[in-house]
Amino acid sequence: MQGKIIKGIAGFYYVHVAEASLYECKAKGAFRKAKIKPLVGDNVEIQVIDEDKKKGNIEKILPRRNQLIRPAVSNIDMALVIFAAAKPDPNLNLLDRFLIMMELQNVPVTICFNKSDLVDEQTKNNLSQIYESAGYKVLFTSAKKEENIEQIRDVLRGKTSTVAGPSGVGKSSTINLLQDHTIMETGAISEKIERGKNTTRHSQIIPIEEDTYIMDTPGFSSIYITECEKEDLWKGYPEFVKYEPHCKFNGCSHISEPNCGIKDALAEGKISQSRYDNYKLLYEELKNVRKY
Repeated sequence: MQGKIIKGIAGFYYVHVAEASLYECKAKGAFRKAKIKPLVGDNVEIQVIDEDKKKGNIEKILPRRNQLIRPAVSNIDMALVIFAAAKPDPNLNLLDRFLIMMELQNVPVTICFNKSDLVDEQTKNNLSQIYESAGYKVLFTSAKKEENIEQIRDVLRGKTSTVAGPSGVGKSSTINLLQDHTIMETGAISEKIERGKNTTRHSQIIPIEEDTYIMDTPGFSSIYITECEKEDLWKGYPEFVKYEPHCKFNGCSHISEPNCGIKDALAEGKISQSRYDNYKLLYEELKNVRKY
């Protein structure tokens, strides 16, 4: 029997099988010996050991299309990152860190600024300009007023997406609104895995439409980029990539060297000053980490 892991906690994996059956499973010891850990999002084959109690064992993990390190999930098509437009003000350095992580793992990202009813049009335009010029789709929503939730649903439709963001930005409220039109099986799944608490402590998958799933992940307040050398940091900025070939020097850091294609693009307004400033901060951070 095949299904998808929708939540894992304390060695138990909840496997969703078509037609709303949810099985509580353990992984075979062979996985531990091979140092393979099942992930939320994995498609698996299970052996049912108690149909009445819906218990089983995971026998096989089917091939993964992709695997993220942070959050530790698999088989995703897109990341939706949610920040507040205000209260709290968006931490753009933190947002850029998340975007870099997704770029380095080749995961497309849509950015959603919630609480957009608290800011004026100029603020929205500034945020749009920073990130749309970098190639990202930007949405503005208000979970409190239920504004533009359909725009999110349109972006998510037909995909399995991880939804991430800091705590306190309205992520859970947004996800709850997305479930308003959910297929009937969701209620039973939510009840069994205790979905609906304000704080998400474990990654979990929520079906919101047919062939449309979201992975709710724990909120983050800091991200350290450790899987990247400082020399490769520019590759995490998609708007840098087309200007890097114009650098005169191989291995250009894009900070102090003359004749730098990226700095020239910055001077011409083709690259956001905010994004470039965060690049310099992260470059220094990576440089200092390598000293110890």
